[in-house]
Amino acid sequence: MRVLVAGGAGFVGSHLVEALAAHGDDVLVVDNLLTGTAANLAHLDRERVTLIERDVEDAPDGAFDRVYHLASPASPEAYGRHQVATLSANSDGTRRLLDIAEAGGARFLLASTSEVYGDPLEHPQRETYWGNVDPIGPRSMYDEGKRFAEALTVAYVRERGADARIVRIFNAYGPRMQLADGRMPSTFIAAALRGDVLPVHGDGTQTRSLCYVKDTARGLCDAMERGRSGEVYNIGRPDEFTVHEFARRVIEAAESSSTVEFIPARPQEIQRRCPDATKARRELGWTPQTTLDQGLRDTIAWYRAAIDQIMVGR
Repeated sequence: MRVLVAGGAGFVGSHLVEALAAHGDDVLVVDNLLTGTAANLAHLDRERVTLIERDVEDAPDGAFDRVYHLASPASPEAYGRHQVATLSANSDGTRRLLDIAEAGGARFLLASTSEVYGDPLEHPQRETYWGNVDPIGPRSMYDEGKRFAEALTVAYVRERGADARIVRIFNAYGPRMQLADGRMPSTFIAAALRGDVLPVHGDGTQTRSLCYVKDTARGLCDAMERGRSGEVYNIGRPDEFTVHEFARRVIEAAESSSTVEFIPARPQEIQRRCPDATKARRELGWTPQTTLDQGLRDTIAWYRAAIDQIMVGR
């Protein structure tokens, strides 16, 4: 198949492209490299994977069988720096990709986020939950951008007969997550490997659910191939643990002498986040396969090599 992946040079996107190429698909990646990097795709067959450096709003016309939309800054540091670009990628960018898919009769998948649930009042979060979001808060450029992208996607399904589905990605971690992107896994692992303190915002009792990125990428493929048009699927590991516990697990896995330091909470810090993945298991046959211990070992090994390479280059 011929596949368009917008945002395919990013963290999750590059693992998706890798999976598609391994399946034998020809993949066109459109990425402005605002937060992604061409190095994430350098190991892939260039006859199978082509990268075009371009904004998603200007994605090229073409005949595709599948269109994946992952083009958006996804970390608080990144979307905080690029607020307008984040909103544009999720509004004008979503419309552009939906039009491309419609013109060629392609299936479409929007990679949305658990952030659409905001600071949830329902635990675990089901796809039917409407969320608890501040539309002008410090995360609004991402939260509301994704909520609009979801609304536009289902509008194309209902009004124009598009073949489109939505995946809400819960916190993913793994190789290729940038060292300084501000997300919890990268921050903790980089600090542990350097012997620095691990900064825990607030009292550390807030909870998260982390899914290894290769499982996340497989979930996107499963949703594209087996998900129903107009439907939403949570993709995330339904294991909930505290931020403080995760910090201690990272220190142990990295065999580090680091300690934890509690620092002021971020504005509107999310207190609990955990997916109800029942629908994905029932309709897609998807379940995460990688344990936290295995995922941390693989991720820490990648980060160790990345840090060593940076030190050698100095």
